[in-house]
Parts: sequence; C-alpha cells; structure tokens
Amino acid sequence: MKRVIIIVMDSVGIGELPDAGKYGDEGSNTLGNISRHVPGFKLPNLEMLGLGSIDGITGINKYPKAIGCYGRMIEKSAGKDTTTGHWEIAGIILDKPFPVYPDGFPDEIINKFEKAINRKVLGNVAASGTEIINELGQQHIMTGYPIVYTSADSVFQIAAHEEIIPVEELYEICRIAREILKGEHAVGRVIARPFAGSEGKFVRTDRRRDFSLKPIRKTVLDYASENGYKVKAVGKIKDIFGNQGITDSVHTHNNMDGVNKTIAYMKEEFEGIIFTNLVDFDMLYGHRNNAEEYARALMEFDSKVPELLNYLKRDDILIITADHGCDPTTASTDHSREYVPLLVYGEKLKKGVNLGTRQTFADVAATVAEYLELPYTGAGTGFYKDIML
Repeated sequence: MKRVIIIVMDSVGIGELPDAGKYGDEGSNTLGNISRHVPGFKLPNLEMLGLGSIDGITGINKYPKAIGCYGRMIEKSAGKDTTTGHWEIAGIILDKPFPVYPDGFPDEIINKFEKAINRKVLGNVAASGTEIINELGQQHIMTGYPIVYTSADSVFQIAAHEEIIPVEELYEICRIAREILKGEHAVGRVIARPFAGSEGKFVRTDRRRDFSLKPIRKTVLDYASENGYKVKAVGKIKDIFGNQGITDSVHTHNNMDGVNKTIAYMKEEFEGIIFTNLVDFDMLYGHRNNAEEYARALMEFDSKVPELLNYLKRDDILIITADHGCDPTTASTDHSREYVPLLVYGEKLKKGVNLGTRQTFADVAATVAEYLELPYTGAGTGFYKDIML
C-alpha cells in the first residue's frame, strides 16, 4: 500500500539563496537565526531524521547516524510566496512572480470590486493584518465597509468583523474579488480574514480562508487522483490548489491540530498522498517577528515527530520540507528567499543518504511520481532511486 505523507513547515527556511539579494533578503536564515536568538532551542527528533546534517545548515546539531535521508532545495520559480512554493513542490515552476501591490491596488480594481459588492472599502494599503484591524476595525463596525489590504506577498486580503459581515458572506465577497483579479492582476491568493472582539481588543479568528488561483498546469496531485489514488489535504492545501487534484480535505485550527489530523489520515487504509501545511510558523510568528514563539512552535512540532513515525505504515514515505523562509529576527516581516530543508524517511528506505542541494522544489513531485508509478510529465528530478533499498 503505497503512500507519501508531505508535511510543509510553512516558512521554515534554512539560509539565504544565492539570489536572495534580488529580493532584499540578504542575511535571512529563519532556522539558523532563531537558534542564535533563542536560548535552549533544540530539535532532537528532526536532528535524528538528518536536519543537522544538511549541507550549509547552521544552528542545528548533527545527529551521529541520521535515520532519514536529507538535503536542501532551491526555489527555481520566481517569487517567494506560499502559492509559488507549494505549486513548485507539486511540480509547477513559475517563470515570473505573481503581482504585488506595495502601494495598494489600482483604482480600476477597487472601483470594480466596490461596485460588485455594493459597498465602499476601507484601507487599500500594504499593512500588517493585526495592526490594520486595530486601526480600522471600529470604523468598519460603524460603516459596514470591509477592510482591504495587502503585503509584500501577492495577496488581496479582506478583513471583516464576524458580527458585521458574517463569515459566509465574507467568503462570497472573496469569491467576487477572485473573479475580478485575473490577467495582469491575478494575485496568488484572495484571503478572507474574519475577526472578532471590541475596539482595542480585536483578534483574528481561525476561520480564515484562502481563494487561490487554480494551478496553471497539472500537478502531481492531479496525476495521482486521475490514476485512482487518494489525495488528502490537511490545512490550507485545499485552498492553495483551488481544490484541484484533491479527493479529501480537512480544515485545521493550528499546527498541532494539523499534525493530529495528518495522523488521523495516516490511520486510514488507502493508497496515495497526504499533503499537510502547518501555517502557524509563518502566520503567527514569522510575519510578527516573534522568534521566541516561532522557536516554541518548532519544538512543539519536533515533539510530535516520534508519533508521526509511529503511525507510518511499512510502505509509507514521510517527506518534511518548507515552502520559503520568514525570518523573525530580521527587520522585514515578509517572506524571505531561502533554501528549504528536505527530510525523507521510510521503513523501506536507506538511512543517512545525503541528497545534496536539489535544484528545484519540484524534485519532491518527481519523486512522489516515481514511487506511485504515475505518468508524470511535470518538472523536477526524482530521487527515489537514490533512497530505495
């Protein structure tokens, strides 16, 4: 019974890529810098899988005899956002990045959006999500106008208080925005950002939802589902891929809920792929430059690794990686252009194989295709033959 479990530690980069300077990310090293800034930071179980043995990694102990295979991967696509990273993991390399709007969205977009939803909007700036609801939340309550904002990422975010614009209505507003944002303005994601509370105490709720572009080409998820395999998505994977190529999905409330729901899928009997995103690292700690809590979340995930390994079936392959960086120790609060870790483990795989520096995240997709014997024609060079016994 062949299965691959892919867990994306959202934003856990391991050092700047050679082209990081083009993105303003010199000096970024999410994992290495956290290790230097937070006393007592340890990841013994990930180290056991080979994390500390990866070429060029810093701040992580090298396990004497790693039980997994390990390496690092270069993002070949242009960009450093969530959609780009996940699509590349699944086999799509983008030649140009999604559009970004550091000065807010043009009038042609905002006017069309306001007309479509029959409301004015507040904001239309690049801003921190927590800061903008504190700044404009009360005005939103008084007017009923949704708050529109963006970031250095390719996103059109819409925030609304759950008692002013109910969540399902907010989702519908996001669908309208998704229809408008096409062509040259095709942002990677439209994101619903519901919040609750009162003035001075506004908090975002866990009913966020992403409305992503559909993948521009087939991914390994499509090849798997079209060939009779199950593709089970945990967390925002369903949203990132516009539900394309996915047969089952489950929403998550936080990282540990994501791990627990991954394990629940692992307990089932099926062949195919489990694809999990653990978003807290990025959303709660990376973007808020909170190195201490980022470290705590990493150690909490590390403590769950033995449980993940315990529920692996004999033919399962576990792949742990990331989609970009988001260094909480730098002045920037945005994603960073970094190498990502590649950890691979399975009972029937070799131990301690150094997979070196992979030239694209898409090597993961190619390897999954090799293992599941799919008629895959996407990007990447598989490494299954290097790790099979």
